Amino acid sequence: MKIGLTYDLKDDYLKMGFSDEAAAEFDSMETIIGIEEALKSLDYQTEKIGNIQSLTQQLAAGKRWDLVFNICEGLYGLGREAQVPCLLDAYQIPYTFSDPLVLALALNKELTKRVIRDLKIATPDFAVIEDEKDIDQISMEFPLFLKPIAEGTGKGISKNSTVSNREELLTTAKKILLQFQQPVLVETYLPGREFTVGILGTGDAARVIGVMEITLKTTAEPGSYSYLNKKHYRELVEYSFPNDLESRLSAELALKAWKGLGCRDGGRIDVRSDRYGKPHFIEVNPLAGLHPDDSDLPIICKKAGLTYQELIKIIVDSAKIRVGLMG
Repeated sequence: MKIGLTYDLKDDYLKMGFSDEAAAEFDSMETIIGIEEALKSLDYQTEKIGNIQSLTQQLAAGKRWDLVFNICEGLYGLGREAQVPCLLDAYQIPYTFSDPLVLALALNKELTKRVIRDLKIATPDFAVIEDEKDIDQISMEFPLFLKPIAEGTGKGISKNSTVSNREELLTTAKKILLQFQQPVLVETYLPGREFTVGILGTGDAARVIGVMEITLKTTAEPGSYSYLNKKHYRELVEYSFPNDLESRLSAELALKAWKGLGCRDGGRIDVRSDRYGKPHFIEVNPLAGLHPDDSDLPIICKKAGLTYQELIKIIVDSAKIRVGLMG
């Protein structure tokens, strides 16, 4: 079986002049090599396809693959993570991870939270600021937490994301609107513990692999798992793997959300508790980072006793089962 790899290489975008934060969601060559070596060790033929521009050129030239291992984040538009899967669907080429509908939904944090709320899953109260005139309409009780509506990897999140008054709300909202040119999600700030839940599989076969608690060290940027804290996690963040009631409730909530949203093959769901220790859905990552050493999902899997090769095998097998390529 021949598996193609679609991805956005971070170094390519840095060479084009993008800032480190603008390219934060894109992958390092270490990730691409790690995935390719794991696939080869599983006796698959592999081919590096690259980003969406390379994919379109190769499709137009008549190239095809039995399966595509897709980790493309995309660059432009609120549906950017869905663009490569849309192309692959059009050419009837199966691929790993979620379909275009789920990827477009999951990137929009507001719409995702509306679906989550409809599923009767706890999530912080929220509002959306689309332009500056909306700021005056925010009537939620402080403190509040602000972030861009369609970013990942902590982009747009900093020590200023938690706001305690209208002046801070105005300043942070205006900065996000200007920098990211997209709406701002405003949520009730939850002061409790923070978890990220690793999940593998699809539908009824989906299962929680582990729950990792994220605790900021005293030297960290305060208040959140921000872009800066994620970038320098070894120095600023402590990871642990509790097995208490709160972590188990977080796992239950995450699995319900994963299935309810229709996510596939593997990913993560972020959870945070309120002051009473009740877990709430924060966001879903259906295209979780796969750096062998630094990404949360491989770290969770390693703690659960899974090698990186086994993680990649589970993801590919899940996709093959979905499309009838097993056996």
